Amino acid sequence: MAKSPETEHPNKAFGWAAKDKSGVLSPFHFSRRDNGDNDVTVKILYCGVCHTDLHTIKNDWGFSYYPVVPGHEIVGIATKVGKNVTKFREGDRVGVGVITGSCQSCESCNQDLENYCPQMSFTYNSIGSDGTKTYGGYSESIVVDQRFVLQFPEGLPSDSGAPLLCAGITVYSPMKYYGMTEPGKHLGVAGLGGLGHVAVKIGKAFGLKVTVISSSPSKEDEAINRLGADSFLVSSDPQKMKAAIGTMDYIIDTVSAVHALFPLLGLLKVNGKLVTLGLPEKPLELPIFPLVLGRKMVGGSDIGGMKETQEMLEFCAKHNITADIELIKMDEINTAMERLAKSDVRYRFVIDVANSLSPP
Repeated sequence: MAKSPETEHPNKAFGWAAKDKSGVLSPFHFSRRDNGDNDVTVKILYCGVCHTDLHTIKNDWGFSYYPVVPGHEIVGIATKVGKNVTKFREGDRVGVGVITGSCQSCESCNQDLENYCPQMSFTYNSIGSDGTKTYGGYSESIVVDQRFVLQFPEGLPSDSGAPLLCAGITVYSPMKYYGMTEPGKHLGVAGLGGLGHVAVKIGKAFGLKVTVISSSPSKEDEAINRLGADSFLVSSDPQKMKAAIGTMDYIIDTVSAVHALFPLLGLLKVNGKLVTLGLPEKPLELPIFPLVLGRKMVGGSDIGGMKETQEMLEFCAKHNITADIELIKMDEINTAMERLAKSDVRYRFVIDVANSLSPP
């Protein structure tokens, strides 16, 4: 059971929270811990709106506990640093992503894979290292252990760069781990949303041939002419899907709704790899025959460790990769969530926190 942050912490804070599974967000007063010797206090400038935020505020996965202050794509300015902090100074532009704590001593942590630590704590809707509840980036400030703070590279915009802290690392990490970086290989990206559109850009930066796989024919023009994909495949067109059988080396599946894997596995060559990143509310059916007969692989991946996330930010800065965003004010968040539920955004909402969040 989490201790009460209101009684444990003296520093008053303000943000927007969901109070129940209706998911409606409203102004919320709470508190943050003091800046410790290893901490960085961050004044939040921008915070991306992730599909995970929507699932959590509505308790779609069954483990939300309210109130929930969402937000784990945070860019801001370091306003205070502890005496043991060596990587950051006051005034630095920094990022905070999906996780803000881990045990820092297990096998995963020692391999810079803090995201797989059994004691990892999320930026919100979790229990922090001090035993109190974590609140996320839909707020004015946050206090984070320096290990979980990222340098935001010069030249990478704060607003359109914010979604990289979740969407960017979520697609970059499996590309690196599963060897999807060989120039000239063929990558399929299933789903053209917040994750998918970043996957297209990163895939092209690695020198891959990229095909977007989508059920929406209307997205073909933006996939090719706006995002730089090489081709577009309509998953609801049986003839085109049949013609594409056995043409792809890899597929990154970003679809978060329940869907069939069989057609995607058919698109893979022998030794092909399908990596699923979406988190459907119900289990997917895994057909075994195409795996066995084609020596194919189905895998998964969940964000990345801090070292790899910093590497991803530097990579995106070098290749001018950002998210395509729609900037909103804090009081527009409920409308944005309704639109996100309908996939009515190209491709990521970002809240202009510093210029629109103020206590009532």
